[in-house]
Amino acid sequence: MANIKEFSALGSLRKTLQDQEQARIKAEVERERQAALAEREANLFRHSIGRVAPLPVNAISKALHQPSPPPPIPRQHIADEQAALLESISDEFTVDTLMDSDEALSFARPGVGPDVLSKLRRGNWVIQAQLDLHGYRRDQAREALGEFLRSVRRRGLRCVRVIHGKGLGSVNKEPVLKHKVRNWLMQKDEVMAFCQARAADGGAGALVVLLKSSERPGG
Repeated sequence: MANIKEFSALGSLRKTLQDQEQARIKAEVERERQAALAEREANLFRHSIGRVAPLPVNAISKALHQPSPPPPIPRQHIADEQAALLESISDEFTVDTLMDSDEALSFARPGVGPDVLSKLRRGNWVIQAQLDLHGYRRDQAREALGEFLRSVRRRGLRCVRVIHGKGLGSVNKEPVLKHKVRNWLMQKDEVMAFCQARAADGGAGALVVLLKSSERPGG
């Protein structure tokens, strides 16, 4: 009985070894087939392109392309346009640069009598128009002031009020626009004099401005 079991186990082992050998032979045949296929494809590629050789170094030419220069910027033209737009009103101008002023920063152009400024302070001149610059940024205020002065001059007005505010809403409560407006007005030839408005007309938040008489046709 034992001999039969041993013989059966031996037969099973032999069958296993035979199966493994057949699998190894199949794998080897497949590997050789794949290698032969790769070799045929390589030969086909080489046959198709023919013989190749690297180009000599002196036969290689390099083209160097310089980038196109950017178009020139018309800086002077831009500067001229900006200067004309701002009507020659500069932020660099200061009270001490050209004109005389009193403690209250009133202003009278040289040649204007002291009585003119006194009458302006007392309110003897009737205010004929006004410009309110509340809420304007600096550049907006400068342009608005220039346009306002041109407009009232065309209408032949002489006494106007410019409301610049007291600067209470500005950073650090500094009245930046207040000082800018005074400096801009002093640079305008048509401005003869100005002073702080009376309390009833705006006080420290406004200026009363006296303009030169307009020379209108037929006037």
